[in-house]
Amino acid sequence: MWSRLSSNAAERLAGVGLAALLASACHAAPPVKEPPAPQSAPVAAAAAPAAQEPPPRALADFDRAVGLMRAGNQSEAEAQFHELALAYPSFAGPDINLGIMYRKAGRLVESEQALKAATSRNSASAPAWNELGVTLRLRGEFAEAAAAYEHAIAADANYAPAHRNLGVVLDLYLGKPERALTEFERYQELSREEKPVSVWIAELKQRTAPKKAPSSSPATPPATPSGEPL
Repeated sequence: MWSRLSSNAAERLAGVGLAALLASACHAAPPVKEPPAPQSAPVAAAAAPAAQEPPPRALADFDRAVGLMRAGNQSEAEAQFHELALAYPSFAGPDINLGIMYRKAGRLVESEQALKAATSRNSASAPAWNELGVTLRLRGEFAEAAAAYEHAIAADANYAPAHRNLGVVLDLYLGKPERALTEFERYQELSREEKPVSVWIAELKQRTAPKKAPSSSPATPPATPSGEPL
């Protein structure tokens, strides 16, 4: 759902303080074969770079498009976001929302295109990079998804969802449990979340702990022909 945690309305339209409107933030522990749902969340306004101030009409149109989407009027919301993207090419927010809408509808190619457009409009938008990573992961492009999450973290090192999502990809798909452990620990530090991330961290610590060499028993002394030890 849309959040107004950002005190600067321009940041929402720019795609910096914008929550991922329709993405699921499921916190279920990951089963063996089915990964946890990727996470989206707004960033704090204080962590966001200064955004260009859009005209009041742009903000009103953006809010109207969000309202249409929340009401289930997907076609009207899509048309409104397209108009905003054309009218205000420097703002990433409309393309982020288009990417999320397309992904929820199973239109992954279009989702990827919209979210790449969002990162082109605002390369400092951590939500845009994070949402691109979500779509890339669903398309099976795991290395590319990891790179997108890393871009999100480079844009905002305190953007917790990107750390979580990167940890999932590193562990389940790229076979890098040590790096995954680092990302999950950072996510927990930022989010203060206990379960299920604490379970993931404990499991990764067990898997990545140095293996202890088996203790060798003392050698049996050689025996004399009579069977007595020397």
